[in-house]
Amino acid sequence: MTEQSILTEPTDTRQPLLSVRDLRVSFPSEAGRVDAVRGVSFDLHRGRTLGIVGESGSGKSVTSMAVMGLLPEYASVTGEVALDGQNVLALDDRAMSKVRGKHIGMIFQDPLSSLTPIFSIGAQIVEALQIHQDISSAAAWKRAVELLDLVGIPNPQRRAKGFPHEFSGGMRQRAVIAMAIANDPDLIIADEPTTALDVTVQAQILDVLKTAQRETGAAVIMITHDLGVVAGSADDVMVMYAGKPVERAGVDELFARPRMPYTIGLMGAIPRLDDRARDALTPVPGTPPLLVDLPDACPFAARCPVAEDACRAAEPELLAIGAQPASGDQPASGGQPASGDRPTIGGEAGGGKASGSAAVQTPAVRAPAGEAPSVETPGAVHSVACRRAGEISDGTIDGEPVFPVPAVREPEAAAVPREERPKVLELSGLTKTFPLTKGGLLKRKVGTVFAVNGIDLDIREGETLGLVGESGCGKTTTLLEIMGLKPPERGSISVAGKNAADLRSKREIGAVRREMQMVFQDPMGALDPRMTVFDILAEPLRAVGGHGKDDLSRQIGELMELVGLDPEHRDRFPAAFSGGQRQRIGIARALATKPKLLVLDEPVSALDVSVQAGVINLLNDLKAELGLSYLFVAHDLSVVRHISDRVAVMYLGRIVETGDIDAVFDHPSHPYTKALLSAIPLPDPVAERSRERVLLKGDLPSPTDDSPGCRFVSRCPLHLTLPESRKRQCLDITPELTERATPDHSSACHFADMTPADLTTSADVPTERQS
Repeated sequence: MTEQSILTEPTDTRQPLLSVRDLRVSFPSEAGRVDAVRGVSFDLHRGRTLGIVGESGSGKSVTSMAVMGLLPEYASVTGEVALDGQNVLALDDRAMSKVRGKHIGMIFQDPLSSLTPIFSIGAQIVEALQIHQDISSAAAWKRAVELLDLVGIPNPQRRAKGFPHEFSGGMRQRAVIAMAIANDPDLIIADEPTTALDVTVQAQILDVLKTAQRETGAAVIMITHDLGVVAGSADDVMVMYAGKPVERAGVDELFARPRMPYTIGLMGAIPRLDDRARDALTPVPGTPPLLVDLPDACPFAARCPVAEDACRAAEPELLAIGAQPASGDQPASGGQPASGDRPTIGGEAGGGKASGSAAVQTPAVRAPAGEAPSVETPGAVHSVACRRAGEISDGTIDGEPVFPVPAVREPEAAAVPREERPKVLELSGLTKTFPLTKGGLLKRKVGTVFAVNGIDLDIREGETLGLVGESGCGKTTTLLEIMGLKPPERGSISVAGKNAADLRSKREIGAVRREMQMVFQDPMGALDPRMTVFDILAEPLRAVGGHGKDDLSRQIGELMELVGLDPEHRDRFPAAFSGGQRQRIGIARALATKPKLLVLDEPVSALDVSVQAGVINLLNDLKAELGLSYLFVAHDLSVVRHISDRVAVMYLGRIVETGDIDAVFDHPSHPYTKALLSAIPLPDPVAERSRERVLLKGDLPSPTDDSPGCRFVSRCPLHLTLPESRKRQCLDITPELTERATPDHSSACHFADMTPADLTTSADVPTERQS
């Protein structure tokens, strides 16, 4: 097979660009053969976007790597992956290298590991161009600059000469996108392209991807765990579980009428930015099965609340709604074709390609005998691999929800007015700076980094304060200053009424330290892999002292039960637990000293959405049962709204807006808060497409600049609309936190509440420089 055959344009434009048929991928392991992908089939047309979603281990990334031909040699790959009618699985590595980069572009999750650190960004794009095109170095460099400009990198002529480490995370991902579209590929595969990025940068990257698709006319496969991203960018959605598609439909249909219990569980587990009710989330119990020697049964049956005995008798086919077979008609092979047959597509033998431009081709609904089947419109066919899909309507079966929603427990402290509750944590004028040095052996100070620049916060008993902001804004430094319990550089830190500056002895520090504990982002990295759960939980109890052997065992059992773990598993090591269970161990360890305050640093960001829901529900229950207070640091504002009572928005070491969670989220005052909120994707295609977006330009300015003026002015969309007479105020005067019209709501913006008429008045504007 030659490269020219891959280049040939299909004569019938109705035919799919990419046609995957019964793709299967397995890997050898000590436990046996791991069937990572177990029969994936779909069609994808030019200009269309297919979203593939599912939990970790569902086979999403392995599917994309198989399409790219990037799997290791020991992987067993069968089936067919046809690009423009040519099976790329039949190509050797040399021939496939001519397809990758030219006809298929790949955007990986981690942009830093995708770029070579010793070559400039421009040189790497030039290389990608010259490998696949007969183009001079000068022309290739000119094209590289044009590509960097297209993806929104400022001053592309200069930045093309920069190296990857000189770019921010968002800028690196833009450069990777520029490289992926350099040769106008027919297909772009984006594997979790925004997972490691801030929400504001995520919004920019998704916008760049849409621009790239519009410029190249390429088809896109978007692999993500974020259903909000799928709702805003995909035309069709394929939900994967245990290596197979379990539901497939157009994006509007899938979100409006999910019919697979697994999909319903995923959607119920997502906290929504626009949800004021903050009901309990719907956790999906259990964990995905190991893909070794799977029985011929529905792989989701063990976690499904509506599973029946017949669900465990055979694995269901992926069939169009209305074409579900009777309980006794399931094929013995679990939905796979008999030997010698063409792989089935959604249960339809023959796998023929229907006409039209559907990105994900599925069979038409089976018509009654003697009638011709109807022709389906693109994205209209809704296919599900579930025996009971026909009984499910609006997330219910027989009027009862498929996944019952747990009851919400209200803490007793909520009945007491906030101002009457004691303060558990208080920060006043907290400042932390770091010297900026230059030189090797003889370092000299050349500046100062203002990591935290005079912030005021307080948390009351039984209250959760969410601290949000982009990477580099000072959130983690604030946590470290609090947990360090040392006199700060400037300002004060008080925990449970005790000022850190007044703590003299180790005993006093230890007593206050027991009042607050921390839960970390990475549960595996926070637990010693050589210690059993018993030893991990016993360590803080032994440090406190006063516990005998029997009392220690009893308390560890109570702690495990409190966080939803089986006390019988106390002798297991962390590696034997899932990610969500490990995070529960970390929470149990933090609760061992009976603290009043838990400091939670991104506690759910490393977890699958189904597991995340269980941990969030647990935190809410513990808060109500134990009267805890939380300082909750996160970049996901949907999670923050669901769990917090109040919120503080941080930008470059300063608090720019703070107040009651509903007041801030429903009526944001500061332009930065508005941008953050607009960047969070909603898991609702209609709402996501119709909402107003505020895309920030550029990256964070230097944290070494502490001159008067608003720190946000260089990226502020409001500043651009101000008359020249008003712009001077933003540049010369540092705005202070000022109370707004709504109760318990303050923001630091000179013009936050002003109307356009107010801004054009001839009132005097102060011009004197102030700090």
